[in-house]
Amino acid sequence: MASTLHSFANTAELAELLADDVSARLAQAIVERGVASIAVSGGSTPKRFFEALSTRDIAWDKVTITLVDERFVPADNPRSNHQLVETHLLRNKAASAIFVPLYHDVASALQAAAIATEKTEDIGNPFDVAILGMGGDGHTASFFPGGNHLARAIDPDAPRGVMTMMAEGAGEERLTFTFPSLADARFLVLHIEGEAKKAVLEQALAGTDEMEMPVRAVLNRATSPVEIYWAP
Repeated sequence: MASTLHSFANTAELAELLADDVSARLAQAIVERGVASIAVSGGSTPKRFFEALSTRDIAWDKVTITLVDERFVPADNPRSNHQLVETHLLRNKAASAIFVPLYHDVASALQAAAIATEKTEDIGNPFDVAILGMGGDGHTASFFPGGNHLARAIDPDAPRGVMTMMAEGAGEERLTFTFPSLADARFLVLHIEGEAKKAVLEQALAGTDEMEMPVRAVLNRATSPVEIYWAP
């Protein structure tokens, strides 16, 4: 499916306009279906966008927020995406949204993935909005080059839901939605910032080897058009 690059003057402008576009999609979903769902990514890139989105005036009590992926660490760990969302998004008007975490306090990431799959099975079929990031190595979600379950995660026939991933570049063991869980979101966004990420994107778009740069799976095979939001 095609991708479209939307370029902005700076990261502040991107954050505000992406917040406008996402909140409009969520509001539209609520009108059409009574509820809305959004899966968001972690890392440092989305903080400003989260803060902008949290101020938008929509029926947040009808919105369910979950994560595209998560580290297998407790919510109070500074590297937790849960903590990032709690700090920067679940505030202001968005404080009334329903948040469904991927991490669960169980013995293994595999157990947590099974619980997360069960708890999210009613909210992402498809997601109204999914916002992906991208690493300098070409990973998105927790689809890491060299990941122990990468081929399964990006398989178009993989089941919907959450699975585990370990990779040298990942740090902790990860929980991640599978490719089919994300690829058909009604509004599918790749949010990247900086010239270095733009260069990675161009490299990804120029090639086809998904195991080398797993973001290519999304760029080349997502069933929804990929809306790329970028600012220098």
